[in-house]
Amino acid sequence: MDHHVDERDLWFRRFDPAPDSPTRLVCFPHAGGSASAYHTWSAALAPTAEVFAVQYPGRQDRRNEPCVDSVPGLVDRLVPLLSAPGDDRPLALFGHSMGASLAYEVARRLQELGGAAEPVIVFLSGRRAPHFERGETVHLRDDEGILRELDLLGGSVGDALRDPEILQMVMPALRSDYRAAETYVHVPGPPLRSPVVALTGDRDPRASVREVEGWRKYADGPFFLHVFEGGHFYLNDRAEAVQETLRRHLGALPVPGTGA
Repeated sequence: MDHHVDERDLWFRRFDPAPDSPTRLVCFPHAGGSASAYHTWSAALAPTAEVFAVQYPGRQDRRNEPCVDSVPGLVDRLVPLLSAPGDDRPLALFGHSMGASLAYEVARRLQELGGAAEPVIVFLSGRRAPHFERGETVHLRDDEGILRELDLLGGSVGDALRDPEILQMVMPALRSDYRAAETYVHVPGPPLRSPVVALTGDRDPRASVREVEGWRKYADGPFFLHVFEGGHFYLNDRAEAVQETLRRHLGALPVPGTGA
């Protein structure tokens, strides 16, 4: 039995399977997020791409598993699954906030390995480029301090967490993800060869347009910047426009084997 197949079922959710679509799009959630953040994306992006939403350990149906509280730790778990033989369609990556750091590091590792799993395009959303690091320590705050950060970022997350039972259930994953995001250290290395698409809200309190545009220096190939109206969770409020942007970029990729 292929160990990777079982592991893949743990880590990736396909809400709307689209095996005939030309591209696999792996989507990495924000800190405290889960695969369901990309539930509506699956149908919206088919048949351009089949969405594989990443489910980190320690939440929802994986809540009994220990959280992984570092970006390199998550990369180590994900890269063997993404580079394992089985699905040879081109691979695209999308990450939001902490998920963008993770998507970038997974892309670097896959590029280093080379071969069919090297990403054909990388989308980085709501995250400042690594050289703008601010040394944040939200993960060291008490629960109320973490909730204050969520309120600042907006989105509906903060309201749900006012329920003590829900808070108790999700706080370990939330704290673990913040630790991963805030202890992440960028190690210099070759830039990405694939196109890089940076996306952000124009009023994100944690990632200014200039800071997001900073990803340009980590791209050796084409670089695109898309700025949407909104805050940190602009991609929920502007879902259709964001999905259309992704469809456009994915649709412009060369089709393998055709020379196009």
